[in-house]
Amino acid sequence: MHRQGWLDGAAASVSLLCLVHCLALPLLIAALPALSQMLAVPEGFHRGVALVALPASSVALLSGFRRHRSIRALGLAAIGLCAIGWGAFGAESASAELAATVFGSVVVSAAHVVNWVLAQSRERH
Repeated sequence: MHRQGWLDGAAASVSLLCLVHCLALPLLIAALPALSQMLAVPEGFHRGVALVALPASSVALLSGFRRHRSIRALGLAAIGLCAIGWGAFGAESASAELAATVFGSVVVSAAHVVNWVLAQSRERH
């Protein structure tokens, strides 16, 4: 059970860091034009993060699913991970990428919370 909590916590943390990055960095860059020249995010950054987040979340969620056998967390995660993937690999504009990534990160974080709660309730019974 400790491993499951750690996996869900780590995966949720990655999703939340992604969310903070997606929300804070554009605001910071817009507020401080001089800083935007120094903080140029490489083109492949979001794709790299997505390639780490997708398998990390999948491992944590599948591990929890084996314990609680509820499809709810997996369904939420599938929606969120698809949004993150589309934002990183299919969005045609920066605003679409941002919207998809923020939406996906929130949904994936919620899925990890649901996964953790379901695993905890299963352990108690």
